[in-house]
Amino acid sequence: MSPGRQPATERGAEITVPYRVRFDECGPDAIARTSALLRYAQDAAWIHSESLGFNRAWYDERGINWVVRAAELSVELPIPLGSDLAVTTRVIGFRRVWARRRTEIRLPDGRLAMWGHTDWVTIDVNGRPTRVPGEFSVHFAAPEATFVPGRVPLPPVPATAALHRGTVRPQDLDPMGHVNNAAYLDYLEEALLAGPDSARLVAALPRRLRIEYLASAAAGDELTGALWQRDEGDGEQGWAWQLEADASRTLARARIRAG
Repeated sequence: MSPGRQPATERGAEITVPYRVRFDECGPDAIARTSALLRYAQDAAWIHSESLGFNRAWYDERGINWVVRAAELSVELPIPLGSDLAVTTRVIGFRRVWARRRTEIRLPDGRLAMWGHTDWVTIDVNGRPTRVPGEFSVHFAAPEATFVPGRVPLPPVPATAALHRGTVRPQDLDPMGHVNNAAYLDYLEEALLAGPDSARLVAALPRRLRIEYLASAAAGDELTGALWQRDEGDGEQGWAWQLEADASRTLARARIRAG
């Protein structure tokens, strides 16, 4: 366990991992990108698992793995370059093939800079969902939960949507050979920055983002993102985004709003 990392407590209920915001994780404003925050959450989740004995070899021996199917992030404060962060993660519930984590990122003075929920699914070697191992609910100190897995329902893409096209880059791929979940947030922010009315959302504080992952993008896939403004139902305006590969597979859907 690295210096400064706090061990899991209460039968493994949570773990706090220190991170320092790197130069390459920030934009021109010297503030950490949203994708970097999701990467911290993902990494801390694996560190938590490893601290309880469930490392990569353990999963490989049993032919199972975890993948993120949905995430909800609320960025409350700017996180500047060089900040020493405390990233705390805990499993807050299990459902048959699902597990939900809550992650909190705090600045050196203790202020909450981001909180998020990530919904993970256990899959077998064929990529099919499989039941969460029974011992997890004991070691992670989380009960069976009644949470509803994250969904981002959207209407059909309107003809007025702005389209943003690109190709999967080798650096977007993770060890599973798929585009990493955090990279989708970079694709989303590229689309937001291309619009005169939506660019402000990349840095808006607070901002709330929900994303659902529907399929995996792989090396060489041609991507098309569609972005449009929509009413959030409470009088506030937000933006919707849908990403497709090769004009035939919907990969992800997201909604983002300020406040």
